[in-house]
Amino acid sequence: MKCWRVFLLLAVAGSAAAQVPGSSGSGRSGYNSNYEDEAPWQEQRDVEPPAFPKPENLREFYVSAVATNKYFIDSSTLAVGADGVVRYVLVVQTSGGATNVSFEGMYCKERSWKHYATGGSDSNWSKSRAPRIEWRPIENKPVNRHHAALSRDLFCPMGNPIKTADEGRNALRLGKHPDSI
Repeated sequence: MKCWRVFLLLAVAGSAAAQVPGSSGSGRSGYNSNYEDEAPWQEQRDVEPPAFPKPENLREFYVSAVATNKYFIDSSTLAVGADGVVRYVLVVQTSGGATNVSFEGMYCKERSWKHYATGGSDSNWSKSRAPRIEWRPIENKPVNRHHAALSRDLFCPMGNPIKTADEGRNALRLGKHPDSI
């Protein structure tokens, strides 16, 4: 019998809450009339690659104990766009001696990354074609986990983007963002 009383009490309370003036059921209170819906996110278009990286600007970052490649960010290319995307040049030196250069972006809010351009051995950029320019989820897998390391440890502390390039450069210098978990 007590279960019915509790159920009835909850049903009446829920019904009363639904009838509060200004309540829309969306979690917004009728007392906060200044609330505005967040505008849909718009990515900055026509992003151009920065100057090609120089060795003196490369800052190595830790990926994992089992990583055989070395990973670097060109600190001079680090930028936070008005769209909230952290953009940077990534340089990967493989254990076999090859060097891969790419211009990328990270959208912290969605925990995703995008490849904008690839650097050639002639120090020129080749822009990505349509299928490669889509946002991809950041996955924390044992192989190629550098995007997860950049996101979690350096550029997206607590899931939020760094506010300035200097904040990102400081995180690179320290080896970890002060606010990262």
